[in-house]
Amino acid sequence: MEKYRAIPEGYMTVGEAAKKMGVSVRTLQYYDKEGIVSPSAQSEGGRRLYTEKDLIKIHQILSLKSLGFSLDDIKKRLFPLDTPDEVINALTSQAEDIKNRIKVLTESLREIELLKEEVIQMNKVDFKKYADIIVNLQMNNQYYWLIKHFDDDMMEHIRKNFDQKSGKCFMDDFNKINDEIIKLIDGGVNPESKEALDAAKRFWEIVSKFTGGNMDMLPKLMSVGKIDGSEEFIERQKRVNEFIGKSLEIYFLNSGINPFEGCGNE
Repeated sequence: MEKYRAIPEGYMTVGEAAKKMGVSVRTLQYYDKEGIVSPSAQSEGGRRLYTEKDLIKIHQILSLKSLGFSLDDIKKRLFPLDTPDEVINALTSQAEDIKNRIKVLTESLREIELLKEEVIQMNKVDFKKYADIIVNLQMNNQYYWLIKHFDDDMMEHIRKNFDQKSGKCFMDDFNKINDEIIKLIDGGVNPESKEALDAAKRFWEIVSKFTGGNMDMLPKLMSVGKIDGSEEFIERQKRVNEFIGKSLEIYFLNSGINPFEGCGNE
């Protein structure tokens, strides 16, 4: 660090630098102490002097700090600023950090707004369901809103048998078979055809995976298609249920399966 008897042109005291950057003197002194950014010079009397280049580094620090990075992370993300290319690299990295943070905040805002709508419709405090809704939003489960309609038994069954990973796999399989069934319907396939019966078999395997052998869950699961929802959801489920219901009857008959065997009186 260079020493100067007086404050030359182009240099500023810690107080002046703090005022320009909108922070306290104590903050800059702390950054100096932690070795994050130190002033470029020191006067003969021991006053620590900053330059415009130092202010750029401080701006980097404050920007990264506002994005939630710890000081240890910030130390690793600071670039030298001695050449145009180094300045460009620093700005590019900072821009990417901001873009990523915006993406995270945008998704968080979306989840909060959607959860708020669910809370309004539930009209009661149920933090377990709130947490379940958030998890399903993070899974990008488009049917997250069904959760508010599930009773406590159904929710406990889901919590006990599925974590976030297995729950996502189940929903992916469920959506995939529903898409296939819609294609069969649109293609004019007969519910008694081999294609339809194969779909019925896989549909039933997915349903069995959900119930986990607890067939008391079956009537509750079947009632999902009758839940009030968007017109698109209602129409889609109606088409799927009507088609696959006919195919399942034949599949059960051919396989000797009684889907309601062991069910309680619901």
